[in-house]
Amino acid sequence: MTHDEAHEHQTDRQQQGGQQLSLTGSVALGTGVMIGAGIFALIGQVAELAGGWVPWAFLAGAVVVGFSSYSYIRYSMANPSSGGIAMLLKAAYGPGVIAGSFSLFMYVSMVLAQSLLGRTFGNYALRPFEMQDSLLWVPVLAVLAIVGAALVNVVGNRWVERSASVTAAIKIIGIAVLAIAGLFAAGVSSLGRLVSPESATPDQGWLGFLAGVTLCILAYKGFTTITNQGGDLKDPKRNLGRSIVISISLCTVLYLLITVAVTGSLSVPQIIEARDYALAEAAEPLFGAWGVGLTVVVAVVATVSGLIASLFAVSKLYDMLRDMGQVPGLPGRREHQSLLITAGLAIVMAALFDLSQIAALGAILYLCMDIAIHYGILRHLKEEVKAKVWIPWVAIVLDVAVLVPFLILRGSSDPFTLVVTAVVAALIILAQWVIVRRRREDSDNDEQESEQLR
Repeated sequence: MTHDEAHEHQTDRQQQGGQQLSLTGSVALGTGVMIGAGIFALIGQVAELAGGWVPWAFLAGAVVVGFSSYSYIRYSMANPSSGGIAMLLKAAYGPGVIAGSFSLFMYVSMVLAQSLLGRTFGNYALRPFEMQDSLLWVPVLAVLAIVGAALVNVVGNRWVERSASVTAAIKIIGIAVLAIAGLFAAGVSSLGRLVSPESATPDQGWLGFLAGVTLCILAYKGFTTITNQGGDLKDPKRNLGRSIVISISLCTVLYLLITVAVTGSLSVPQIIEARDYALAEAAEPLFGAWGVGLTVVVAVVATVSGLIASLFAVSKLYDMLRDMGQVPGLPGRREHQSLLITAGLAIVMAALFDLSQIAALGAILYLCMDIAIHYGILRHLKEEVKAKVWIPWVAIVLDVAVLVPFLILRGSSDPFTLVVTAVVAALIILAQWVIVRRRREDSDNDEQESEQLR
């Protein structure tokens, strides 16, 4: 399917009234993807890099994502579709290796986010039984969570929206209650840790702080899935941008509340020690067993609903990539193919990698894709989408400013993950080169056959 055909197909769907999502449903799905593993699993990992500056790192992550969101909003408002990012890259770079590779960078990073959600579900669900570090049961529960979320998606869009709306409310209220109660229980004096000398500068200095911001971005990057809702959203040209802004704003407030509460309750070494389940650990000294129980319930709801929303959105992206000829489909009926492929890949990654490796791999691939998005807007699409050029340039500078320190520190502490990332990136690029070459050969053969028939 060509770019024009894909766009016409999308337009036909919209004219036929195929939209299912309201603005509220879109925000629920967006926050459903965002409020999940990011806040529940990454606080400890961010603390390893940013020290006591965890809340500031999450605030800085919101600033970076705020600038990044501009490019997505401008393009999505002008060209809403169910494959927003894929269509943006294709419009910017043409139907070649570059667009296909960076689209798959995004796809793989979102699949990694699903495996992160799955493992976070396992960690928190096992916390009441003191089995949160189990090498067997954490991945087993992760796989079960992904399978369950996939089954919910099989039911259909309307059920996904309804479940997302309910669980989003539970998550937002639950996290807000935990955060506000935590602030009161820890006392106002605990806020002094945010500016105290021992926590003012991370052990690894500003390099560590900036690297920590890279991981914080994972807690926000789910907003990009909203760009894939264009084919299902009512009045997408008006509501896509609003949905993205509302989702990022809601998450920023919640993340700041909860990280301030955690850093007020636990010291940095304590946060790092319980890095995969820091919120539950922070609740115990403040509220006792019921606090841990409430945290576990909210975490389970957040991760499962995040999986449901993410599988819905990322399957849409795979559908568009398949229609554009960038990825293969399975033999037989197309119904639920993208869902099966996406869930299957997430299961494999959840079984093979731990939270730290998943987060690092996903962050690197996402930021590389994000830079390509902004450069594509600047070089090819700024007139079409009426973009103010200084904003994408600032977004690129900020992306590089946090990515480079992360690569430096990760390379010194865990070079294996960087090697895996490089191998994954190389395989994606090679696969796209083969696909594009084969597509061109098929096109040439079709033209020759057409000429012979004449």
